[in-house]
Amino acid sequence: MAEPSDLKAVIAPLRAAAYDFDEAPVRRALAAVFAADATVRLAHPLGEMPAAAVYDRVYSPLFAAWPDLERRETIVIAGTTPEGADWVGCCGYYTGVFAAPWLDIPPSGQPVAMRFHEFFRIEAGHVVEMQALWDLPEVMLQAGAWPMAPSLGREWQVPGPATQDGLADHDPGAGARSCDHVIAMLTAMKRHPAEGGPELMEMDRFWHPRMAWYGPAGIGTGRGVAGFRQAHQIPFLRAMPDRGQYVDRITYHFFGEGPYVGVTGWPNMIQTLTHDGWLGLPPTGTRLTMRSLDFWRLEGGRIRENWVLVDLLDVYAQLGVDVFERMRELTRARRHG
Repeated sequence: MAEPSDLKAVIAPLRAAAYDFDEAPVRRALAAVFAADATVRLAHPLGEMPAAAVYDRVYSPLFAAWPDLERRETIVIAGTTPEGADWVGCCGYYTGVFAAPWLDIPPSGQPVAMRFHEFFRIEAGHVVEMQALWDLPEVMLQAGAWPMAPSLGREWQVPGPATQDGLADHDPGAGARSCDHVIAMLTAMKRHPAEGGPELMEMDRFWHPRMAWYGPAGIGTGRGVAGFRQAHQIPFLRAMPDRGQYVDRITYHFFGEGPYVGVTGWPNMIQTLTHDGWLGLPPTGTRLTMRSLDFWRLEGGRIRENWVLVDLLDVYAQLGVDVFERMRELTRARRHG
């Protein structure tokens, strides 16, 4: 089993270069960190590409729009999955002044922050796969250009860990125990509604009474079990009660370090939209795949904080909804006078 510090060292050049973002050092870091045949998987509509294409297709347009671009991290953890794969997970946000259009999102002329969850699979000292979500709806919201239903939860700049130790090295043995807790929690959650009422989820056993669930833009943050259920869980399960029934068709990658746990998968959820109530979407009967990349922090043996990003734009695309075209219509007057 690799040491977390050794795994983090693999991506350290990219982390450093992206903080003081400039083209030449970031290009050098990408070339040094990624294997020649590495694959990068990003949120819709950025898509999947070879690592060699990432700067020109993704970073260069973003840097042109946010000319003082920098990458700030709140959590960096590393570990080995039960299957033996080595991963590094990073949570944080890209920030800068939104000075020019990006993905047709109109500039605000103000500082903007875009959350990211980025996971890197390491082999032989290089990144061979990256799975990452950037919270593009958050950028639309800050630009006054979100064209879909309003969030049920609180929209804000999501904080880092309350303990401020997300960038420290932690005990990998404790990380394995933290993983066991999170996996047991998810197993209990999947029992409802297929097997009975919400008591089957044993929320008080797994979650701290002052828990915070930091959902993606378009859903928002919920505080406490009641806040989490109101902002996300009740409408989500009402709309897709078969969630958790297709685990044989998806892959999870769980790893932990100290009190922190990360999970990634592409996709890692499958469910059917059979009822209304989630995101204002109609019950189309569509079988949806979802990418949900998460971090948890345990405190006192229970989960106190949970950072969640879901590729909501990909969900809309599977339903035949082009959020970007709707955004362009919403902002047409701003863009064309």
